[in-house]
Amino acid sequence: MPISRRHALSALFGIALSLSGAAHADGLDALNQFIKQTRSGRAQFTQVVTSPPKAGQAARSKTSSGSFEFHRPGKSRFDYRKPFVQTLVADGQTLWMHDVDLNQVTARNQAQVLGSTPVALLTAASDLESLKIDFQFKAEADRDGLQWVRATPKTSDTQIQSVLVGLRASDKGIELAVLDVQDALGQRSVLNFTAFELNPALPASIFVFKAPAGADVIRP
Repeated sequence: MPISRRHALSALFGIALSLSGAAHADGLDALNQFIKQTRSGRAQFTQVVTSPPKAGQAARSKTSSGSFEFHRPGKSRFDYRKPFVQTLVADGQTLWMHDVDLNQVTARNQAQVLGSTPVALLTAASDLESLKIDFQFKAEADRDGLQWVRATPKTSDTQIQSVLVGLRASDKGIELAVLDVQDALGQRSVLNFTAFELNPALPASIFVFKAPAGADVIRP
């Protein structure tokens, strides 16, 4: 898999899932309401991954886009459509990564791959206190019409350095607007979400993955 795609995947799953609920005093309150009230979500996303600049060179960025869905506990799906077609499905047991161009599927134990990342914790946690076992949270100042929360892992052996979450109040609740992820290697991934749906009825088949006929299936 090209390194730019690996960066996109690690940034994506170092990150995480989404926030929704009702308007509140700050980002921490909104996050707490999301965990308690939001069972599922769906949105469109645009992701910009920026790699650290090399000596004498400017930083390089790569943009991709697609759709995102999740359902508690521990199920999520990212469908990349541009500039390449790729699917990532976490079905509660296995994380499946399907690269259409390479006709290759990678299957990993979900708990081992996602166990300490925001995407896993936010879809499995029942309250904010359980998240605080692994992360420190800090409400950031409001800006750009959004409420912000910064999550920092308590241990240093993760790929993620910090996650900045931007939340937007709407007439239906609080929607996920931005995920800004900084990884341990200095790479930054910013996901902007649009058309966010709170608690949609998602069919179970969305989170079932079957390898296409003829695809190489790799189980590291």
